[in-house]
This record gives sequence, C-alpha cells and structure tokens, in this order.
Amino acid sequence: MPVNIQDNSFSSNEVKATNIRYEHGTVSRAKRAKVLGAGQFRGCTVWFTGLSGAGKTTISFAVEEYLVMKGIAAYSLDGDNLRHGLNKNLGFSAQDREENIRRVSETAKLFADGGIICLTSFISPYLKQRELARKLHEDAGLKFIEVHVATPIEVCEERDVKGLYEKARAGIIKGFTGIDDPYEAPVSPDIVLCSDKDNIHSISDCVQKVVSYLQQNDIVPFDCVDTVRELFVPDHKIAELREEAETLPQLEITKL
Repeated sequence: MPVNIQDNSFSSNEVKATNIRYEHGTVSRAKRAKVLGAGQFRGCTVWFTGLSGAGKTTISFAVEEYLVMKGIAAYSLDGDNLRHGLNKNLGFSAQDREENIRRVSETAKLFADGGIICLTSFISPYLKQRELARKLHEDAGLKFIEVHVATPIEVCEERDVKGLYEKARAGIIKGFTGIDDPYEAPVSPDIVLCSDKDNIHSISDCVQKVVSYLQQNDIVPFDCVDTVRELFVPDHKIAELREEAETLPQLEITKL
C-alpha cells in the first residue's frame, strides 16, 4: 500500500515500535575523538534560534567553515535544507513544528555523539521544544549550547530575503513566526548575538563569540580563537590549576 506522506496524524511522543531494545556499541567517545585527530572528545550541539531572517544560517555556516579550517570536525543542519529530505513530509502547523524539532534534536545528538560539533539553525520558536532538545543531549552526557540570534523583527523584515514577511503581513502566509504566531525567546541562552538594532554584530564577530565560548568550555583549543589570548584564568578553572601548580618544579629566588 502506498504511503500518503501528506498525512501527518502522528504524535511526537508516541512510541509505535515494539519488541526493541537499545544496543550499546563498543567504540568509546575517546576512540572516536582519536580517529578524528582530536586530543579530546569535542562532540556537542550548538543550537541557533531566532526569527526568520535573523542570520542563524549565515552564522552557522560561517562557524562551520571556521572550525573546519582549523581542523575541527563540524557540520551544519539547516531548517530549510532538512525540509528537502528528512522533514519533507512536515508542514508548519504546531504539531508538525514539534515533530520537526524532535527529529532535528535526535539527529543533532547523533552527530554530537560521533564527536562532531553539530550546528543547528532553526527558528524553533517554542521554549518547550528547545528545552526538550537540551534534555535529550544532557541525558546522553553531551553539551548543548543555545545561541539566541536576537536580531529585532524590524531588521529581519528589512532583509526579508525570501519575501516571507511581506506575504505574512498580506495574509498570504498563515502562522508565520513573529507575525501571527509567537516566538518564545530564550530565558537564559548560553550566547546572545545581534542583540539590538544599533549593535548588530558582524559575521566575524559572531563567529569569534561562538568559538570563544567553545574554547572557554573546553570544547576547542585556545589557538582556535583569532584574538589575543587573555592571561586571566576562568573562575571554574582556578582550583584545578592551583592544584596542578603545586606539582610543578619550583625554584626558590633569594636574591634579585
């Protein structure tokens, strides 16, 4: 019987598969990191959220290019791109959006578990969806970094590369985020970019801000950031480095 891909009568939380069990592989994350040429496991998900036209995809692709040029495995998952394949049977109803983000969250987790820095760029307008994505990663022992690309809606409308805002204002598109469907901004995102109309960060600034966060959280090495390295020690590292300093060779200076 042919499958009607237009019938989306499913629940994101519904489990239909039976008689299954999760099989654990024998390759550790440390081994995967070694194969990727990394001294440590770097797998994580960097989740870019924001209005349509905010710059999520542009920044995500720029960060991906930057990391790969530094020899660090990274991969971008873009909302429109996934709707050409994995999510092509989903529309933009609340139910379909929920399923869209569920699939993306699971896919990103697999990339991260493989030792790759996964960069996702999705409007993902609802807090609940993003919190579920975070929980999915954290339950698997993977880091989840939420980046709010907080470009104001008036700036997004000025760009309107796809002409979507114009169609939404005219009533041609229904349920458009920011116009007649809400966008629930992150309460406490890990990173905020493009925070106001008078302070729109350049793409390179955005890239460095994201990479700096990854460096400060021990995901990428210090030399990955194209800025002058501060000599200050992050608060969460002080105790560890003091303990390490006690084990280093010492030279007593009695005369200057």
